[in-house]
Amino acid sequence: MLIVLTCVLVPVALLTVWVHDIVLDTDRYVSTVSPLASDPAIEDAAVKRITEAADVRVDGSQVTSDIAAWLQSQGLPPRAAQALKGLGPQLDSAVDGTVEKVATRFVRSDRFERIWTNANRAAHAAVVDALTGEGRGAVGVNGGTVTLDVGEAVDQVKQTLVDAGLSPASKIPDVDKQLVLFQSDQLEKIREGARLLDTLGNWLPVIVVAIGACGVLLAHRRRRALARTALGAAFACLVVAVVLVVARRYYLDHLPPRVQSEAAAAAVFDTLLRFLKAGLRTAIVLGVVIALGAYLIGPGRLPRAVRGTSDRTADSAARWAYGHQVRTGRVGTWTQAHRRWIALALLLVVALVFALWNHPTAATVLLLVVVLLVLLALLALLAASGRVAAERVTPHRPERGD
Repeated sequence: MLIVLTCVLVPVALLTVWVHDIVLDTDRYVSTVSPLASDPAIEDAAVKRITEAADVRVDGSQVTSDIAAWLQSQGLPPRAAQALKGLGPQLDSAVDGTVEKVATRFVRSDRFERIWTNANRAAHAAVVDALTGEGRGAVGVNGGTVTLDVGEAVDQVKQTLVDAGLSPASKIPDVDKQLVLFQSDQLEKIREGARLLDTLGNWLPVIVVAIGACGVLLAHRRRRALARTALGAAFACLVVAVVLVVARRYYLDHLPPRVQSEAAAAAVFDTLLRFLKAGLRTAIVLGVVIALGAYLIGPGRLPRAVRGTSDRTADSAARWAYGHQVRTGRVGTWTQAHRRWIALALLLVVALVFALWNHPTAATVLLLVVVLLVLLALLALLAASGRVAAERVTPHRPERGD
């Protein structure tokens, strides 16, 4: 029961770490969402929204009609005046194109990235509000809708247009300048779950490890129990990872009309869940590594063959070294006598490093495994040198009849 409970709680513990250390931590959140400012999908959505918010309106037909009437009064032929009136739509299109170019240039500049970062930092309290019901900021939360206020960007684009000589831009009205980032009817339920997970905080991972350790220690076959626990936890994390992929597809297929860009919504979804997915991958790799290690120290034919091959290789290297006057003396003898305890100590040290590592990844697990294998190889060489030294020192006892 303890082992099954551990397997179920491992992905839940990863979720608590994600909520507590990433989503509800301002610096971590800002570092997570800052790259979105240069994401092409976000840039395109911001250009479109800023252009719509600026909404520079020039009545091209009226302007060209007035000009044509004045020129006609000055002697312009009627046919030429009529042709001039037909330029009204082109004038509207030219103004719209100018606004879009200015907005695009602004969004792709460093100024927009600074605005994005500052707005998200100031808005983190509102993100906390979205998950726990506390705080306010540039990110607004109303019901199941999360929006980002792009008012500062609209105001700067407006001023840029005025400075460029497009005087009608000064009359841009104050309109809705909200960019919808997320909308879901399940946001209230998500809030309740987030508050619970935030309360658990960093304690749940420790509790899960304690439960798993108790389950393994109480098992009749501990090595097999450890392997099954690791594989079970890895499988549970794999299931959650698959669920996230399905949830992403379902969310993007059912976007509400207020979300302006599916690509932007996908970028936000992927960015916010990036560290959760990394945590799941780390747990899967760690589970497989632990299960493989538990198998290789077992009594099976393959594990015995692997261990025997490594010992023979270490003995051959030690004999070659001894023959070339490379000896470890008492260190090798002591290592051979305490090899098992030294190996256990090395394993515990590596486990402690992993536990203290700030947000470990799958690459971290593989790196620590490589380090552990190197240390165990050195340990095997030292132990082998101790065995070889003992063999050479021990005198040969002649048998009876010699």
